[in-house]
Amino acid sequence: MKKDKLSLLLSFLLRFAIASVLGIFFLLIGFIFYKGILNLNLSLFEWNYNSENISMMPAIINTINMIVCAICIAMPVGIFGAIFLTQYTRKKSKILRLINIASETLVGIPSIVYGLFGYLAFVIYFGFKTSFIAGVLTLSIMILPLILRSSEEALKSVFEGYKEAALALGASKIRTIFVIILPSAISGILAGIILSIGKIVGESAALLYTSGSVAKVAGLFDSGRTLSVHMYAISSEGLHINAAYSTAMILILIVLAINLFANFIAKKLLRV
Repeated sequence: MKKDKLSLLLSFLLRFAIASVLGIFFLLIGFIFYKGILNLNLSLFEWNYNSENISMMPAIINTINMIVCAICIAMPVGIFGAIFLTQYTRKKSKILRLINIASETLVGIPSIVYGLFGYLAFVIYFGFKTSFIAGVLTLSIMILPLILRSSEEALKSVFEGYKEAALALGASKIRTIFVIILPSAISGILAGIILSIGKIVGESAALLYTSGSVAKVAGLFDSGRTLSVHMYAISSEGLHINAAYSTAMILILIVLAINLFANFIAKKLLRV
């Protein structure tokens, strides 16, 4: 049976859209990696940053520390909040509706607003000054709505029959949640966490207000820059543009490694 002209047109447009997206993706990644590899050298990975080597090593360590700390704060709150909203509240509850509206609004707020809030709250009011802890707390608040919403949707997508069967067999509600429902939703929850990690890695505006841009490995109450801030700083100076390409390449590789690790963990948990 021959396809009509409209079906052929829609099929062509769909294929063209897919090819365009893939083409733009590979063009951007290819250009960054081409420029990054050409300008990559061992001096960029020395322990101390100075005007000669423009080392990104302190920024790499700060970035990894920032990811771990922010996720450790936001992830439990977001997941447990999603469990409460999906399992312990009525679907037509006004509080549930208000929380959903608030979380959806917070997801769309620009990061510079979070940075201003973090500056006023943590840097000035609580007296943390421009420090690593101020940046971590700001990022935790910034990614919390994203983890909450993704976890909530993942828990809602779990087949209701699993819960009913577990309760019918005599399992307690808390056991049903943590043994049946939560493992079934783990892939969706991890997807939200991966998106949150990407948001942390690419963040610079909020961190300029809160954690600062000092090029050293930061202690809890010390100022320190992440890779995105490092890339912004050296590119804005106009003296080390080539090193910025190498920094962008390392940034992409870190995000890729984190995504692969998260997918590996998800597969292991699903097998269990």
